[in-house]
Amino acid sequence: MGTGYKASSQDAHDRHEITDPAWRPASPDEAVLETVPFARQDGPPAVVRLTCPEFTSLCPVTGQPDFAHIVVDYAPDGLLVESKSFKLFLTSFRNHGAFHEECTVMIGRRMVAAAKPLWLRIAGYWYPRGGIPIDVFWQTSTPPEGAWLPETGVPPYRGRG
Repeated sequence: MGTGYKASSQDAHDRHEITDPAWRPASPDEAVLETVPFARQDGPPAVVRLTCPEFTSLCPVTGQPDFAHIVVDYAPDGLLVESKSFKLFLTSFRNHGAFHEECTVMIGRRMVAAAKPLWLRIAGYWYPRGGIPIDVFWQTSTPPEGAWLPETGVPPYRGRG
C-alpha cells in the first residue's frame, strides 16, 4: 500500500483483503475499517460525510431483510476512514441479524474506534417493516466549535403522501 496507509484493527499481514476483489467480509466482526492519514489544518475542523442510501441487514426475529439510509458525519483529527473499506464494512451487514438500533450504533462505534475523530454523528433512517419506520441517531459529543454541520438531507418517512 502507499506510504502512510494504516490498518486500524489488523496487522500488516491482513492488508491484502481490501485490495483483493474476491474478498468480502462475512460479518461486521470480520470486516476491517482501514484508515488513511489526514493533515488537519488551522481553523474550523473539516466535516466528512459518508452516506449509504441502500444499507441492508437482517431482522434478528424474522430473518427478513431490513433497509436503511445511513448518513455519517465526522470531524477527522489525524485519520480518515478509507471509503472502500467503509463500503465493505457496510455490506458485511447483509447477512447480519441485529435490530436497527444496534446496527446504527455499531457502525458509529466502529468508526470511532478506527479513526478516533474529534466528533462523529450517525443517522439511520430505516424503512418501515410492520408499518413503523424507525430512525436512529447517535453522536459522540457536542459538535466541534466552528464546524459546518449540514442537515442530513433525509426527510422523515411520510408514506405515499
